[in-house]
This record gives sequence, C-alpha cells and structure tokens, in this order.
Amino acid sequence: MSGATRIAPGRSYTSVAKLLHWIMALMIFGLIGLGLYMEGLPFSPDKLKYYSWHKWAGVTVFVLVLARLAWRARHRPPALPTTMSPLMRAAAHGGHAALYLLMVAIPLTGWLMSSAKGVPTVWFGVLPIPDLLDKNEDLGDLLQATHKYLNWVFIATLLAHIGAAFKHHLVDKDDILTRMLPNFTRETKT
Repeated sequence: MSGATRIAPGRSYTSVAKLLHWIMALMIFGLIGLGLYMEGLPFSPDKLKYYSWHKWAGVTVFVLVLARLAWRARHRPPALPTTMSPLMRAAAHGGHAALYLLMVAIPLTGWLMSSAKGVPTVWFGVLPIPDLLDKNEDLGDLLQATHKYLNWVFIATLLAHIGAAFKHHLVDKDDILTRMLPNFTRETKT
C-alpha cells in the first residue's frame, strides 16, 4: 500500500516564504541572464529598453527581498537538521546571510550607479524612483564596477547555495531541499 506523507510540521517553510523564494529565484536568474546579455550589446534603442527592464526587475526584487526579510523576522525558518555539524550549520547561516546581504547590496549599487550616471529609473515606466546621488561620472563608473563585482560574488554564492541543497538531498538524504519545494509530498510504501 502506498500513500503520500508530508514533511513533518515545523520542518517546512511557510507558503509565503516558499512563494517569495521561488518568485525571487526566477526573477534573479532572469536578471542575471539579461544583465550578461545586455552588457555586450552595442549602444542602441534595444539596449536602452533592456536596461529599463533590468532596472524594473531589480527594483521589484529589492522590494521583494525587503518583504521577505520582514516575513522572515516574524516567521522563523525551520531548524537545520540535528545531523549537521557545527561547521556546516555556521556555513549554512553564513551563506544565507551573504545571499540576503547581496540581494540588498546589488540593487542598491545599481540604483546608486543610475543616479550617479544621471540616468533616472522609472519603475515600469510609471513611478519615478528618486535619485540618491548627484550626477558624477567617475562615481558612476566605480559603482558600475562594484555592481558587476557583487553580481559575480552573488553568482558564486548562489551556485554554492544550489549545490549545497542538492548535496543535502542526494548525499545526506535530509529534507533541506524538499522543505522549500512547493507542496512537496513523498510516496512511501507501507
């Protein structure tokens, strides 16, 4: 006889946390892909359009990460498995802290860069986002380099995060990955 069993209560993230995680993951992968694509394009109306889309999505991710941090402050994530060593627990906490820090720092450096370069951001072409800095081309160039560097650090951190999730699932055989999956059920034989 087989049946579906759910992850034990308290071992899964809330539905809101999962929704925010996966929406942000899709948006971030899109932003990374678009950023890499548009960087090599020659100056053109299409490149300007892609930059606008990138900025709109970046502002949206920034708003979502603030919502996610607010949600996380009120809804503790599930505890890590007791089988994890103290070093692995510290690495997991450090990795998550780095991801959150980068998800805040990257859009902020993009916003500051746009301000310093004198290129306003108008969210979805409707809501003007105020400039945080006066126009300063040298500072804009520095912020552009910082934005790019932080994105490469983010990609490396993200790959480590994904790799760790799969390592937990395939090698450790714990619920680290499955507790973030939407509506995860597992077939069991009894």
